[in-house]
Parts: sequence; C-alpha cells; structure tokens
Amino acid sequence: MTLKRFMKLFDVYPLYDVTPVSAKGIEVIDDKGEKYHDFYGGHAVISIGHSHPHFVQRLTQQLQKMAFYSNSIQNPLQQELAKKLGRLSGCQEYQLFLCNSGAEANENALKMASFHTRKSKVIAFKNSFHGRTSAAVATTDNQKINAPINQQQKVDFLPLNDFEAFENCIKSNEHCAVILEAIQGVGGLDEPTTDFYQFVIKKCREHDVVVIADEVQSGFGRSGKFFAFQHHRVKPDIISIAKGMGNGFPVGGVLIHESLKPSYGLLGTTFGGNHLACVATLAVLEVLEKEDLITKATTMETYFRAKARELPQVKRIKGRGLMLGLAFDFEVGKLRKELIYSQKLFTGGSANKKLLRFLPALNITKKQIDLFFEGLRNELNKMSG
Repeated sequence: MTLKRFMKLFDVYPLYDVTPVSAKGIEVIDDKGEKYHDFYGGHAVISIGHSHPHFVQRLTQQLQKMAFYSNSIQNPLQQELAKKLGRLSGCQEYQLFLCNSGAEANENALKMASFHTRKSKVIAFKNSFHGRTSAAVATTDNQKINAPINQQQKVDFLPLNDFEAFENCIKSNEHCAVILEAIQGVGGLDEPTTDFYQFVIKKCREHDVVVIADEVQSGFGRSGKFFAFQHHRVKPDIISIAKGMGNGFPVGGVLIHESLKPSYGLLGTTFGGNHLACVATLAVLEVLEKEDLITKATTMETYFRAKARELPQVKRIKGRGLMLGLAFDFEVGKLRKELIYSQKLFTGGSANKKLLRFLPALNITKKQIDLFFEGLRNELNKMSG
C-alpha cells in the first residue's frame, strides 16, 4: 500500500500554541473562543486596529471593483496616495516608489543610493535590523541570518552614537549609503541622539553619501511624529516604509528626495502599488488623520510611562510614542509566555533578551493600557512570590 504524503511547512518559526480566527481593535479571538489582547500588533503592523470598519469598507469596495493590474497602466490611486502621504508626513519634496514589504523597501533604497553615487559600500549600525533579503540582510547586524551569498555585500557596522568611529569610517569615501533606524526595533529600542543623527547628515553631505532613514517599524505615527527621524529635525535622502502602512495588508514604499532623479527601468515591481495596496494605505492615512492618532500616540506614551513607573521591577522605559519597551534585570522569554497563556496578552521580544516590547494599535485606550499593566503585575507578583 502506498502511503499518502502531504506537503509540510518549512519550519522556520517557533510558534506559540494560539490559533487566532478573528480580531477587532486590539481583541483577538482564537479557535477555542478565548479572547486575547494584542499589545504587539504583529510586529507593529496593526496601526489602526484589527478590522477597523473604515479599513474593511475601503478594501471591500475596491475589491468589488478591481484588485490588481500591473504598473504598465495608469493607476490614479497611486497619485492620490502620494499626495495624501506627502501632506500628512510633511515630505512633499519626496517622490514615492511603492513596493510590498520593508525588506523590499530597503533593497530599493540601497540600490537607489548605489546608482546615485556609483559606489557599493554601506555603513550600518550595531543591533540594526533592515530585513532578510540580499542587501537588506547584509546591513542587518545578525550573522545567524546572513548566508554566504549575503556576506558578499560590503558593510561597515559601527556603534550607535560613536562620533569618532563614524567620522573615521566615512573618510574612506567608499560608501554609497548610511542606513539607520531612528528607533531600533528588533535591536531593542536604542536610538541615535539628535546630535549624532545631525552629525551623520552633515558628514554624509560632505562625502556625497546617501542617508537612508529606515522607518519601516517607526513610521506612520508610531513614534508620536509621522516619522521618527522628525524628532531630530533632519532630512534624510531616502525613507523606507512598510508595516503600519497597510494595517496588515502587505505594502511597502520608498520616499526618494527630489534631488535623486528617476529614469525608466531604474526600479520596478510587479505587485507594488496595486489597487488594493493603495486603498489599504489610503484607509490607514484617513484614519490617522480623522482620529488624530499621531497626537494620541504621544498622549498614550505619557500614560504608559506613568503606569510603568509604578512597577519596581521595571528598570528602564525605552522608546517613543507607542513604540515602547520595558527593561528588566532578567530575560523576559518566560514572562512573555505566561502573559500569553495565563493573562491572554500578546507582547514582543527583541535582540535584547531583557526587554519586553509594547507595540499596540495607535487607537489604544487608557483602559486597555490598564489591562496590560494589570496582567503584567499579576505575572511579576507570581515570579517574586
């Protein structure tokens, strides 16, 4: 008798034993009917809440008309999106290239920098994360996910906020780009100081090096400004975006300053900027504006910090807006599991094993933040006692 074989999934993710089947706001329901509260948003992707009614309506209406056609035709939704994104972000002097993910956004940003300067070397920073593909993963400070083919890329990794190391490195005049996160996501919420970010911009201008602001996780209002680099009063040459941009729909983009000129065939994509992707992003922007969620992110940060200071186990509060982390003097892996299974709360980890990350939808309420701290306090009390 011949045994039937079935295709298996390629096993690359350690999975929690939770199977969500529906979600609304920050509430997630699993296949057993259990309710969880989502304070992680699937790596900061859920920016306006699961199944936001405006988001659902916009996508449904578009899907009933047309889901996709290639970039060989006119798509007025792309023009509408560029106009609205420029206005809300304050980046009207940039040009928009649409793609599908954060890694793809960074790939195109790095490629554009190399085209512009005719150089290939890149400066990145310790604990950086820029994606899992080709040049993006080569600029990611994690050798475990860098295959030999990625290591052909020439990247200098420098300590964040080290002025001397940066100046000594860029003097070689070999670099096409500097890529940096205004708030390191996977790396553990470390930030460049304003003085350092401004120094990077100044030195890059002197040496004709392109500055790429990776706003994949920190953009679209998460930091309390539209882009996190705006806290530092700087203007990068290229900005990469994704995650919260589509509230769960796969969409990414690159904002390219008008001083960098396009030409036919320079960049390209099959799925990027499709009709559904544009509508998903427009819906997010419309909700951000209508519900004033960027201002709300700052208000909720203040409330979160006040609640966190009530817990003696919290050694430090990191991040900005609703891209926050709680640092402890112990590794938080076990705590995260207990928060899921005992308290029904989703949270995030990072390369810093002692940091618990908090990345909820930007329309989270004070009452929901109270629920988070109630569950966290319950588990911390169990651990201490």
